[in-house]
Amino acid sequence: MNSRARACRLLCLILVLGVCTQGSGQQEAANAPLRLLDHLAGKWEMTGTLSGKHTTHDVEAEWILNREYLRLHEVSRERNANGTPVYEAIMFIGWEPKAQEFACLWLDSTEAWDFSAHGIMRGKPAQTSIPLVLNVSSSEALHTTFTYQANDKTWRLLIEDVTNGKSNRFADVRLTPLL
Repeated sequence: MNSRARACRLLCLILVLGVCTQGSGQQEAANAPLRLLDHLAGKWEMTGTLSGKHTTHDVEAEWILNREYLRLHEVSRERNANGTPVYEAIMFIGWEPKAQEFACLWLDSTEAWDFSAHGIMRGKPAQTSIPLVLNVSSSEALHTTFTYQANDKTWRLLIEDVTNGKSNRFADVRLTPLL
């Protein structure tokens, strides 16, 4: 084989490897939001403040429906007089590839809801955070941010009620993995 043929084959090999590497990098970036959610799957103890009061809840998160949604089930350890949890919630978090954003349906024991589209929280990923916004009205929004702390494998959850541009922190809690 002459040197020109070898050079041509080498160039073709470099081009093929470059295209494969580029495709792999694009696939890697596309999967980043799902990998972030993977860190949230598991059993957690949630401690911190909700509405100014110290609280402890148990949270279990698992992938459902062919890994399309991460379902979180949150239950307070505090009980009502009748023995039921003071608070309970089920959340579904999914990734919308076309919109490049997370969507979250949050159902809880505080009040019933009509399942209208305005009740879906949405947010663009931000490195290790899942920032979600629920527009309650034209002057009020609920900002819910899950932030993964890779160094200790915990999550921080902040919830802020923003009304007329003024922010009021409702929740500041940490999720620690249960063994």
